Amino acid sequence: MADAPVAPAPKKGSLLKKVLIGLAVLVAVFLIVVAVQPSEYTVTRSAAIAAPASEVFPAVNELRRWQRWSPWEALDPTMKRTFEGPEAGVNAAYAWAGNDKVGEGRMTITESKPNEVVKLKLEFFKPMAGTSDVAFTFKEGAGKTDVTWAMSGKNNFVGKAFCLFMNMDKMLGGEFEKGLAQLKAATESKK
Repeated sequence: MADAPVAPAPKKGSLLKKVLIGLAVLVAVFLIVVAVQPSEYTVTRSAAIAAPASEVFPAVNELRRWQRWSPWEALDPTMKRTFEGPEAGVNAAYAWAGNDKVGEGRMTITESKPNEVVKLKLEFFKPMAGTSDVAFTFKEGAGKTDVTWAMSGKNNFVGKAFCLFMNMDKMLGGEFEKGLAQLKAATESKK
């Protein structure tokens, strides 16, 4: 009886080569998936506040008043805040530096139309650099003011990769809802 031929043992180099090719394919697929993600994001929430726009608008237009309602203010009681420019309206600016929950950044009012709209440029420096546009719109009617808080921006490659694992709308939407509820409470309690 003849011995069956023995297959040669795989070479260590060929196994390593297959692993490296597999890793390269995985990295290429990941890069392609990230590249095709949306390049822009928007987060929007609204609330009805039982007060005229003339009472709600100043709480947004005067950046020093954000401490009363912003959902991020309570996350770091030792946060450092600085204010520049006018007390309210265009060119009023607010910068902060805090713990890892609030990071570091700056916002500047770029447009202000009394009782209608406040637009801001929002710049994040830490933990991840980025710039967003923020708009608060006020629509008065039937004894209330509908306030809409919207934030939009562009995702670079790192931002697109981040959004694969963290949904911006889910991550920030709840904070916007909390902030609008606190703005509502702060405004309506004045009555």
